[in-house]
Amino acid sequence: MEFGTVLIVICVVGAVVAVLSFWGTGSIYEGLGRTGGLSLDEPDTRPEPRPSAGAEAQEELRQLLDAKSARRERRGEAPLDVDAEIAALSRPAATPRDAALRDEVRQLVLARNERRARQGKPPLDVEAEVARQLSEPGA
Repeated sequence: MEFGTVLIVICVVGAVVAVLSFWGTGSIYEGLGRTGGLSLDEPDTRPEPRPSAGAEAQEELRQLLDAKSARRERRGEAPLDVDAEIAALSRPAATPRDAALRDEVRQLVLARNERRARQGKPPLDVEAEVARQLSEPGA
């Protein structure tokens, strides 16, 4: 046989195999991506968050601090005031970076108000807008 004939036979056989494999596995591709809960066609299957998750976290924190206090007592050190430690850990930490971030956001809001004034729009409430932007996720 010559080269052209062999090439044509191989291409035809390859095309037939491709069509048969596509026909035989069509249902596999229909369900692809639907098993992980990422499909937009199916309802959300994630479990609902438990309302007592915060209470469980507080209880676990208390257990950890009790264990830390017990270790300190075994070493001869003063025990921890567990309630004071929980209060300190639950309080949001104020850092100089927070003040700098608030000032930066305030400057951006003031600049936005200047642009709005040039456009003839009413100004935004600066403090409310700063609080809104800082409360957004990713702020």
